[in-house]
Amino acid sequence: MAKKAVAVDVEQQATAAVAYKAPALEKGLDILELLAGQSGGLILSQIAHSLGRSVQEVYRVVVSLERRGYVERKPPGEAFQISMKLFDLACGHPPIRRLREAAQPILQSLAAEVEEAIILSIIDGLSVRVIAVADNPAPVGFRVRLGTQTRMLSTASGRTLIAFQNEPTRAMLIERASEELLSREKDPEPLIRRVEQIQKRGYEMVADETLRGITDVSFPIFDASGIAQAAITMPFLLWVTNQVQLADASKHLYEAAAELCRQIGGHLPEPKFPIKG
Repeated sequence: MAKKAVAVDVEQQATAAVAYKAPALEKGLDILELLAGQSGGLILSQIAHSLGRSVQEVYRVVVSLERRGYVERKPPGEAFQISMKLFDLACGHPPIRRLREAAQPILQSLAAEVEEAIILSIIDGLSVRVIAVADNPAPVGFRVRLGTQTRMLSTASGRTLIAFQNEPTRAMLIERASEELLSREKDPEPLIRRVEQIQKRGYEMVADETLRGITDVSFPIFDASGIAQAAITMPFLLWVTNQVQLADASKHLYEAAAELCRQIGGHLPEPKFPIKG
């Protein structure tokens, strides 16, 4: 009888939890999720129309989000766009903060040495998010914006991160990313095969994928369990007065990746150099 009573109580609590809602909070989250997918911002009437709500319903919530710094107005009009505050909060999460703090001097030193941009990315849901950037100090270079979000299978960083997850996570990420590509009538099979190749050789190297003339080289950043917590990537731009060529720059990138792995308790096996795509 006691067991039955406990079971009923648990069921009632679960039902109550599902039934309970915080309307204002849900409106706020709906607005943030909507604006996160917009590049040009939305005015109040557009936000209301997109969410199927009245302008009056969303007005106070948007104003509160603006006051707290989660959304901001895009001049010169009245369009609202999501701010970087959510990104800043995520980067303040202890594991990410420790990773960024360890990575930043390594990235800066490497960027100065090879005269190329260096980026550090992590898995963010079903996307890849850039959490640290060292800009190319040379007069000519390729720039990546901090906080940039990209599709997983479609980038060197994303495929590298997928390749070095545990089996259940890797399978789930590949399945979901494949569904997204198929929805855009794109064949995911070549990219899935690339993930398998990355897993075998330990890195990704691909030319002309993002922009013509750029070769992306990416290494995983392993923790003590051998799972990739991040990917360090160099979009190598070939220009006339390069002081460091791709083969040497890739070796320096590996050394930086190996050092960052050591700092978070992992180990990065050394591939055979020069590496090939």
